[in-house]
Amino acid sequence: MIDRLRQVFGAAADPQRAAPMRAYMREQFPFLGIPSPARAALSRPLLRGTFSEADLRETALACWALPEREYQYFACDLLRRHARTLTPASVPLLRELVTTKSWWDTVDLLAAHVAGPMVRSHPELASTMDEWTRAGTDHWLVRTAILHQLRYRGSLDFARLSDYCERWAAEPDFFIRKAIGWALREHAKTDPAAVRGFVAAHPALSPLSVREALKNLAPAGAPPAAR
Repeated sequence: MIDRLRQVFGAAADPQRAAPMRAYMREQFPFLGIPSPARAALSRPLLRGTFSEADLRETALACWALPEREYQYFACDLLRRHARTLTPASVPLLRELVTTKSWWDTVDLLAAHVAGPMVRSHPELASTMDEWTRAGTDHWLVRTAILHQLRYRGSLDFARLSDYCERWAAEPDFFIRKAIGWALREHAKTDPAAVRGFVAAHPALSPLSVREALKNLAPAGAPPAAR
């Protein structure tokens, strides 16, 4: 799989595109220079088929060991496509991927599309998300826990999300503040009153978190928009 992936991606590399892609990620990772649509098309045949959990873990770790960022994106896509295969035995893998070569581009994919489905399929893993939001934890793990219910809609556990947001409300880290606001904003699509109430009851929330949380909500008491 990795040899084939390197052949396919290597043939599509574009150094001229790689430079601005690297700059966008603050020079943290080298890139091959493959745009997202082209990468998705190249990846599609490789993502098909049946993979064991061991196959998924081995492939993801091998992708993480390669320098160019497109390989980490492929690993995220692979785990996302086959998330139902992952069991609690893959929590160490998830933790390693979140805490190494960490940046929002991979962490957010892993949070919403890998951690989230894993917890949904194995509810006992909610306690792992709880552990990841305790004081002293790596901030990327905290962001993952806050965002893991991002696609849950009506099945979201708002008490748990509220606990995470309250626990980290005063955190100065930009990515934590942004995650709090994003998670609340997404839940506001389902229960706007709950999000308004939470924001009003927690003055310690940063202006960024509040702005993000209320971004798509009309002010309380405002008349409904004309159709």
